[in-house]
Amino acid sequence: MKRYLCLILALLSVITICSCGNASKNETGTPLDFTVVPADDLPKELLQILETKKAAAFSLTYTDGNFLYIAIGAGKQPTGGYSYQIHGLWLADNVIVIDTELLGPSTDEQAHKVASYPFVVVKLEHRDEPVVFK
Repeated sequence: MKRYLCLILALLSVITICSCGNASKNETGTPLDFTVVPADDLPKELLQILETKKAAAFSLTYTDGNFLYIAIGAGKQPTGGYSYQIHGLWLADNVIVIDTELLGPSTDEQAHKVASYPFVVVKLEHRDEPVVFK
């Protein structure tokens, strides 16, 4: 009985290690430095673009010559309390990859009953590679 238990544990360990290895292959590359930019600090032209696109989900890039801005929006949401988490931004295979996640209002938080349009914008030094949104 002990042999079977040890064998099962060994197999589960191998499966777990292999699964973790495959997941990390998708996220390899050179991390890029970036800054999350509040709406008040965005270029006026980019802010106007975001205003026209905010009703539906979007992902876009914008450059002012010196910086590359990457923007992601979730479209209209029924309440407030939404935010984005940035899991990473890296250069891989001649593309810039950004990995984000939309987080909903927490159960503890009393969400405002007013519609919201959550988005996030990151800024990095100007680059010419295309951006892949993950």
